[in-house]
This record gives sequence, structure tokens and C-alpha cells, in this order.
Amino acid sequence: MTSYDYDLFVIGGGSGGVRSARVAASLGKKVAIAEEYRYGGTCVIRGCVPKKLFVYASQYHEHFEDAAGYGWTVGESSFDWKKLIAAKDAEITRLEGLYKKGLSGANAEILETRAELVDAHTVRLVNTGKTVTAKTIVIATGGRPNPHEALPGFELCISSNEAFHLEELPKSIVIVGGGYIAVEFANVFHGLGVETTLVYRGAEILSRFDHDMRRGLHEAMVAKGIRILCHEMLKKVSKDGDRLEVETLNNGSLTADVVLLAIGRIPNTQGLGLEAAGVATDPRGAIVVDDYSRTNVPNIYALGDVTDRVQLTPVAIHEAMCFIETEYKNNPTKPDHDTIATAVFSQPEIGTVGLTEEEAGRRYKDVEVYRAQFRPLKATLSGRSEKMIMKLLVDGTSRKVIGAHILGHDAGEMAQLLGITLKAGCTKDDFDRTMAVHPTAAEELVTMYAPSYCLRDGVRV
Repeated sequence: MTSYDYDLFVIGGGSGGVRSARVAASLGKKVAIAEEYRYGGTCVIRGCVPKKLFVYASQYHEHFEDAAGYGWTVGESSFDWKKLIAAKDAEITRLEGLYKKGLSGANAEILETRAELVDAHTVRLVNTGKTVTAKTIVIATGGRPNPHEALPGFELCISSNEAFHLEELPKSIVIVGGGYIAVEFANVFHGLGVETTLVYRGAEILSRFDHDMRRGLHEAMVAKGIRILCHEMLKKVSKDGDRLEVETLNNGSLTADVVLLAIGRIPNTQGLGLEAAGVATDPRGAIVVDDYSRTNVPNIYALGDVTDRVQLTPVAIHEAMCFIETEYKNNPTKPDHDTIATAVFSQPEIGTVGLTEEEAGRRYKDVEVYRAQFRPLKATLSGRSEKMIMKLLVDGTSRKVIGAHILGHDAGEMAQLLGITLKAGCTKDDFDRTMAVHPTAAEELVTMYAPSYCLRDGVRV
């Protein structure tokens, strides 16, 4: 019988990798995990967590303005970017420590090095050149920002990674992209007083979201003062003294202190030794896996963004737990990627779960659309004109709720709870017989009794 140095070797210290290593080690397996940058992965170190802290920081100027309508007098305010960065860095360091503490507490061996595959059972530790063997290997190296090397002057631009570590808050920024990252950073920088322009090649931001959410957010962002240029692309970025000159396809030349490229992420597989181990990848470089996250090499699994399935942190954690069930508990378990709730922490937020109206119209013959747009109670005294939109999509035959979408404050929190109800297969009748919590915005979800309109074979009637 072949002897290995480890039962499990995990490459990548992000959410999926750490969960795999920690739980396997707690089951008594001999486990090592290697990470070349910092433990916690994109989400904790330079993604979701610091992003959400920045979102909170950027909201305070509106909170100060709104206070006046409620009788508060707020004195002169100012913002210190360096203090925010320092506070954020301290929190990220604390969280990284907790990740390491969990691993060490489970007796997993923590390696601070890049690791590359030599063959199906052998891993080289780059810092020392040492090779180790493992019975099972998990690859959870995540993704990285697309550098857009085809753009002349791309090297003058930053990605979301560098946005968390800018020495100074810029006076102006051009953000390229129309997805989560671009939209969230546009709202963050604008909220911190930066002149912000969002450039997107598509017809509307957030292309995969319901059209009411996309349009509603677009209008809210423009009303706040964010410039959005759709059907637009960058031709070139060049240096002009201390500023950057941005040549666009349709709008001539723009100038900015910073250009942030947020045009998608690519699987982090370059130079990983996949070819040497015989691990198959797709044309984008993502590792190809089966329904159980197993690669074409039977003892090697891949989890999270490196597989380019659903690029969300909770999904990577879920895939890790399914791996544990499959590999170590004799309970083959497929990750469930259906009906995943998600949120965009824009201002206002979007919370969503299930099908968009467009998807529902293609998939179901009869669809009932329930839609409410209203001014939330908090905005009545503050004088803010922002509107909330709530939308339910219902299969007209089974009465099952197949999509739920919210634009407005705390939409992300509501989406988590809606995720449970849709996952459970609740019907519109279940919503209708649920008592409202008053006064809340969320009560609209259970008080929309008549459809706003219907779809028949995808056509609005």
C-alpha cells in the first residue's frame, strides 16, 4: 500500500480551502494547507469583507444629511481615508488570525508558500523547493482580476485588489465594468466624495440581474451624481502629468486620477502545474470538475472560483462541505447550485434569489409578476427621493414563487430570508397567508395580492 506524507493537501487558503482543511483535520486526517499570500482568500483579504466596510464608510454622508429631517443638527464633518484604511487593515488582520487559529486548532499544518503540482500525488513547496506527497489534493486557488492586457495602457490602471490599498483618496476615478465589483466601487467612491464615472460596454449595468433592478439602480446612481456611460469602451489609457488620460470609443477623452478595471475575474490556475498532474481545464483556464467537484484525475478535487461555476464565497464553503461528505464520510454529495440568493451592495442595495423576469418568461408558459415601487417610510422625513422596488415572479400553474427581487435598503438581509422560502418551494398562497410585520418595507412581499401583469409564452399581457 502506498504511503503518503499527508492524507489531504490543500492548495489555497481561501474560504473553500480553509474549510476543507479544517474539517478534514478535525476528523483525524493528516492535513497540510498552503497559501502564497494571506489566509482568508479574496473574500476576507481583498473582497467581500473590506468591500462591505468601505460601503458602510461611504454611506455616512447621506446619514448625516438625512438626520436633519429627524431633528438632528450635525456639525461640520470630514473624512480621513488613511484612518479608514488603517481600521480596515486591523480588522482584516484579526480575521486572518481567526482563520489560522481554526486550522491550527484542528491540527492542520499551515504552510505559507506557493504550492505547485508535480504529479497527481506530489506537490512542490516553492519557498523551499521541497516536495511532499498526498493521497488526496484539493485545489482552491480562487480567481484574480482580469488585467485586460489588450488595452493600451492597462499597466497604468488598478484592479479591485489595489483599490483597497490606495495611498490617497483620488479626486476622480473612471471605473470600467458593469458587474458587482464595478457597481459597488462606483457607489463607494462616489459616497466618499470622488468624482465617479462608470464605463460599461453593455446596454445596461448588471447584465445578469432582473431588468427592474438594473434600471432602478442605474437611475438611482445617476440621481446621486454618478456618471454612467453604457455602450462604451476604453480605447487607450495614457499618462498626462499626474493624471490619466482615458480615450473612449464614443465619448472622446476623459481625465481621472485613477482608472479601475473591473471587467471580470479569471481562474487562478496559471503556473499551478495542472498539466504535469494531468488536470483538465477549459478554454478560460478554469478547472473542469464533475458534479462532486472531482477533476478528471480521481484523487484531485477543485473548489470555488477556480472552477468558474458560481463565484460566491458561500458557494465555495458549501462545495468544501460536500467534498468532506463525499471523500471522508462515505456520503457522496453534490453541491447544490440551484436558487442561490445573492446581493449587490450598491446604494441602494439589490437582493435577489431565483429567476429574473426574462428567465421566467423563457422557462414557464404562464408567469404572474407582482411588482411594487414605493418611497420607504424613512425617506418621508429625510426628504430623500429614493424608491424601493419589490418584485415576485410566480409560476401561474403551480403558484410556486420562482423569483424574488428587491432594490432598496437592507435588500441583502431580506434576500437571505427569501432564499430559504424559495428553496423550500413556497407558493404565492404561502406568502399571502403570512401576516405582515408593520411598518416595514418587507411587508410589501406579503401584501401584493394581485399581479401587476402576466407573461404568456414570454410575452407581457
